[in-house]
Amino acid sequence: MTVPGIVSELDDDQANSVSSDVPSSVVQDRMIIVANQLPLKARRRPDGMGWSFSWDDESLLLQLKDGFSDDMEVIYVGSLRIDVDPADQDDVSQTLLERFKCVPAFLPPEIASSYYHGFCKQQLWPLFHYMLPFSVDHGGRFDRSLWEAYVSANKFFSQKVIEVLNPEDDYVWIHDYHLMVLPTFLRRRFNRLRMGFFLHSPFPSSEIYRTLPVREEILKALLNADLIGFHTFDYARHFLSCCGRMLGLEYQSKRGYIGLEYYGRTIGIKITPVGVHMGQIESVLSLADNQWRVEELKRRFQGKTVLLGVDDMDIFKGINLKLLAMEQMLKLHSDWRGTAVLVQIANPARGQGRDLEEIQREIQLSCKRINEAFGQPGYEPVVYIDQPMSIAERFAFYTIAECVIVTAVCDGMNLTPYEYIVCRQGKANASPTAVSESGCGGGPRKSMLVVSEFVGCSPSLSGAIRVNPWNIEATAEAMNEAISMLEGEKQLRHEKHYRYVSTHDVAYWSRSFMLDMERTCKDHFRRRCWGIGLSFGFRVVALDPNFRKLSIDAIVSAYERSKSRVIMLDYDGTVMPQFAINKTPSTEVISIINTLCGDKRNIVFLVKNWIRKLI
Repeated sequence: MTVPGIVSELDDDQANSVSSDVPSSVVQDRMIIVANQLPLKARRRPDGMGWSFSWDDESLLLQLKDGFSDDMEVIYVGSLRIDVDPADQDDVSQTLLERFKCVPAFLPPEIASSYYHGFCKQQLWPLFHYMLPFSVDHGGRFDRSLWEAYVSANKFFSQKVIEVLNPEDDYVWIHDYHLMVLPTFLRRRFNRLRMGFFLHSPFPSSEIYRTLPVREEILKALLNADLIGFHTFDYARHFLSCCGRMLGLEYQSKRGYIGLEYYGRTIGIKITPVGVHMGQIESVLSLADNQWRVEELKRRFQGKTVLLGVDDMDIFKGINLKLLAMEQMLKLHSDWRGTAVLVQIANPARGQGRDLEEIQREIQLSCKRINEAFGQPGYEPVVYIDQPMSIAERFAFYTIAECVIVTAVCDGMNLTPYEYIVCRQGKANASPTAVSESGCGGGPRKSMLVVSEFVGCSPSLSGAIRVNPWNIEATAEAMNEAISMLEGEKQLRHEKHYRYVSTHDVAYWSRSFMLDMERTCKDHFRRRCWGIGLSFGFRVVALDPNFRKLSIDAIVSAYERSKSRVIMLDYDGTVMPQFAINKTPSTEVISIINTLCGDKRNIVFLVKNWIRKLI
C-alpha cells in the first residue's frame, strides 16, 4: 500500500468481499455504458398517447460500439431528454430495455435540475474550463445543496446499473463529469467490478481544481475506477498532479502505461483522443439530397471564399473572438472585402445563465456592426445561423468551406475539424484527383484549419494553423494566411490530416480503451480485496493472495527470542501526531522510548519524513 492504512481493519473473513475468488465461467462479456443521457431520440406520438423512440445516430455512445467485438452485448444506462409522466415510466422502461437495451434513469424532479443545471453546469463545467467564481454573477459560488443533489443523482444512477449488473462478468464504462462520484457507489457494492471512467471535458490544473470545496471527495471517487481516460496528456498530467498534491499519491510509467498506486490497486491512466465515425459521415455524404444541398450553397456563395465556424452556444467557445478576428482581417486586408464570408453556425445552448445571455447579446451586436461596416449590395461578411441544423445541412457547409476556424478558449476535444476534413475528402472510394461527388470540386482534395491551441484536438492536427484566440490580430492574420495559402500546400496539409483522422476514428478510440481496461483488470479475481472507510473515504485494499495479517502474539514471541533488534519510529505520525503544532513528545512517550533504549539488544532510530524518503 502506498498510503498508510490500519492493518487491523483487514479481516480474513471473505464476507467482506462481495465477489467470489472464482473467475466467471461465462465466456461472453457485457459492457454497461453509463452516461448522463441515453443515445436516444424521443418524440410524442401524433395521437398524443405515449412516446416514439429511435437511436440518436450522432451520439458518441452509440458510435463507440464499433470498437467492440461482435459478440459483446452493450447495455446503456442514462436519463432521457424528455419528462415522462410517472404513470408511464414503467412501460417506457420496459420498452427501452426490450427494444434498445437501454435502462432509463428517471431522476426525481427536485434532484434533476439541481444536479444538471446546478452543480454540473454552474460549478463543475465553469471550473473545469478555468473559470473561478469570483462573484455571484460570474460563476456561481459553491452551494452545498447542489453538491448533495449531484451525489443523490449519482447514487440513483448506481441503483439503475445494479439492476442489470452481473458483477463478475460485466464491464462498466462511465462517461464524463456528470458521474464522477458514481465509481464509489458501485465499488462499495462490488469490490472486483471491472470499471472504467472517461472524462470528455478538460481537467484543470491543480491551482484551479484545488479551489473546489469537494475536491478530495471527487478524486477519491474517481480512484475507485480501474481505468481513467483523458483526451490529452495535459489533462492527465493535471489529474495526476492533483492526486499527488492533495492525496500524496505517486504514479509510475512503465512500457508506455501510466499507473497510479492506491491501496494496493493500480489505477490505469489512459490518454487517447476520441475520433469521428467515418462510416456515418460517408453515408451522409452519399445521400442524394446532400448533393442538392451542396449545389444550393455553391450558388448562394458563388464567387465568395467561405470561412466556417461551427460551435455550441457556450461562453468558452470563443465565438465573439472569432468575429472580432474576422473584423480585423477585413480592416487590414481590404482585398477580401466583398469576397470573404464567415458563416458562423451556433448550436443550441445546453446550459443557461446570465453569462450565456451576455455572450449571446455580444455576438449579435458584433455581427450587426461588421455587416454594417463592410457589407455591400449582395455581400454580407458575416452570416450568423443560430437555429438547430441537421447533420446533413452541417456537412454541406463543411463541403463548401475553404477554411474552418475554431477559437475556443478552453475545450475538451472538439471534433468539428475532424468532421470538416472527412467532408472535404468526400467518399472513401472516390479517386483523390477525380471530381468530388460530395461537392468538393474537381482536382485534389484540400482543406485548411485555424485552431485554438486551447482545444483537445489541436495537438493531433499538426498541419493546422494554431492560434491564441485571445490575440485578435494574430488570429486575423492566421485567417488571412489560411485562405491565401498556395493550393499545393493546402493539399499536403489536408492529406496529412485525413490520414490521421481516418485511422484514429471512434472505433479505434473505444477499442483502445477496452483493451487497456481488460489489461488493468486482469488480476481482479486473483487478489484478495477488502472495503475500508465510509462515505467518499471508502476505498478497496487489494492484496496478494499470499498476504497474511500480522499476528501480535507472533510479533511478541519473535521480539523476545531475537538477540538484536532495529526499531525505527516515525517522528511525524508515530511519536507525535502528524499535524500537531507542538512537536514536543509527552513524558509518557519519552519514557517508552527510554525503556526501549534501555535494552542492550535494541537500536532505536527516530525517523523524520525527509530522512525516511532517503531510506
